[in-house]
Amino acid sequence: MLAISFGRETLGSPAQGTEREWLVADGTGGFAMGTISGLRTRRYHGLLVVATRPPIGRMLGLAALDPVLVLGDRRVRLGVHEWGSGAVDPAGHLELASFELDGSVPRWRWQVGDVVLEREVAAVHGRPAVGVAHRVVRAPGPVRLELSALCTWRDVHGERLAAGDPEVGAAPGGFVFEGAYRVRGPGFSPGGAWYRDVRYREEAARGLADREDLWFAGTFVAELSPGEVIGVEAWAGDLGEPPPPAEAIVGAARDRAREVAIRARASDDVDETLALAADRFVVAGPTVVAGYPWFGDWSRDTMTSYEGLFLATNRWEEGRALLSRGAEALSEGMLANTADAGGTEYNTADGTLWFLHAVGRHVDVTGDLELGEALAPALTEVIERHVAGTRFGIGVDPADGLLEQGAEGWALTWMDARVDGRPVTARAGKAVEVNALWIEGLAVVAGLRERLGLDASRIRVLEDSARRSFRKRFLRGGRVLDVVDGPYGDSAEVRPNQLLAVSLPHAPLAEASVVRACAPLLTSLGLRSLSPDDDRYAGRHRGGPADRDAAYHQGTVWPWLIGPYVEAALRTGVDASGVLHGLEVHLGEWGLGSVSETADGDPPHAATGCPFQAWSVAEVLRARRLLAGR
Repeated sequence: MLAISFGRETLGSPAQGTEREWLVADGTGGFAMGTISGLRTRRYHGLLVVATRPPIGRMLGLAALDPVLVLGDRRVRLGVHEWGSGAVDPAGHLELASFELDGSVPRWRWQVGDVVLEREVAAVHGRPAVGVAHRVVRAPGPVRLELSALCTWRDVHGERLAAGDPEVGAAPGGFVFEGAYRVRGPGFSPGGAWYRDVRYREEAARGLADREDLWFAGTFVAELSPGEVIGVEAWAGDLGEPPPPAEAIVGAARDRAREVAIRARASDDVDETLALAADRFVVAGPTVVAGYPWFGDWSRDTMTSYEGLFLATNRWEEGRALLSRGAEALSEGMLANTADAGGTEYNTADGTLWFLHAVGRHVDVTGDLELGEALAPALTEVIERHVAGTRFGIGVDPADGLLEQGAEGWALTWMDARVDGRPVTARAGKAVEVNALWIEGLAVVAGLRERLGLDASRIRVLEDSARRSFRKRFLRGGRVLDVVDGPYGDSAEVRPNQLLAVSLPHAPLAEASVVRACAPLLTSLGLRSLSPDDDRYAGRHRGGPADRDAAYHQGTVWPWLIGPYVEAALRTGVDASGVLHGLEVHLGEWGLGSVSETADGDPPHAATGCPFQAWSVAEVLRARRLLAGR
């Protein structure tokens, strides 16, 4: 695995130590997450985040276990908190000697004089449970370790302030917090006080509420000789069914990481790191978490990520089940966009088309024609529904066979940001990537029907018509329009969407000029969403929600687009050597061992958005394998 480790120089830096984040996932949509310095900078940071409605509803439980080393009459507090006043106290990061991400297990080592204390955190795969193991690596004799449990129970997207004391019940070896989760460890002594005005600097930077209060539930205490290990376990669900001891949880996590890498046939350290990153997003169902810490299940992200998350990593059976469930969930020829907002929404023009592409790639890669046969009726209905017209004005224009879409107040392509209820980039009309995906979907379904001995003549007619019209309507002197027949006519904005017209397996175009036209968009972390030469270009994806949404698709860099770029470059003979170097370095820069959702359009392209994003990881992994000829 890629060596991701840091020493005192980085850990003692307020910027570097707090901007780099680690995450371990439990395979149900829950996770543990924090910064390498130990400072909780987000409302999402904690040791036990439970997926109560996998994978979307999540609750934060155990927020922190603050270590205190007792060396004679000296007490060294190794925790780190920032308070509303701006003070950081305690400042345990100053005692932190090293941090290392060992596969999927983060490891810290504090050094106080000649005493070295190690901590490792791992999740139990398949249930909401975490183990935190502590080992005295070196000491002249026995040392006393105290671990203060700071707790809450609230939605991860919110905050909780002191308003009456929570119910904390006794349990063997520890406590139960509000009947929701249990914490177990050595020598527990109950507490009972609020830690008030804890501050989260990243939430402040995002223009969101940044303060809350945490409940001190009590302290776990142990005397440890050099080499001895103690652990604390926290879990939700069946509180009467404890997980294994923390040390065993850590060992099992390492074993599973090795199995994931072997199954993915990782070719080198970077490939192995990306395979482990991909594993975090595949959760029980199966389904896909679009990004940690705040996204849940989004059909567009899932299907765009499908090839990288499931086929590249040899998770064929899980992928097969996911595609089957997708077919069963179709409504009026559409996949739901998401249920993250609380209700099922179908506001996507391309999520279902990515589903057709995913089925096509699955059958081609695995040879699973049996799945193709089972899904053929549903896929054919998708085509029929789109031809007849479905939700949000999505339907085929009989005049040219191209797919148009648009509804007042909605942004239906992947460029879906809205500010004050108004789309920033509505792209109503006939969007270039939507029509490239439409042609791809027609080719997939027609080809599948032909392989099954079924009539596909009508679908082939639709495909031929769309192909001819695509070239005629979109291609302009080697460049491709972004939208045709929009409310204000055709749009010639230079955006990366045109790459799909070349990169898809049944792409309508093969011109190298399309790839070269995207050169102004290429950066070290992916492609800008709009050319910097455009008057509406926004080079920084920062500020409050409205500021960030306004820049989201107006120049912000998206790492996932490197997949279409590499594939289009390889198809057309454009040199793509070195385009992944910055993304490989990025694996150790922000969301450790993973790839961020977005980055600033302006250099140095600092990462933004979700630190751990599914389609970013999936497409970087796929692009590396394409470049390696795999």
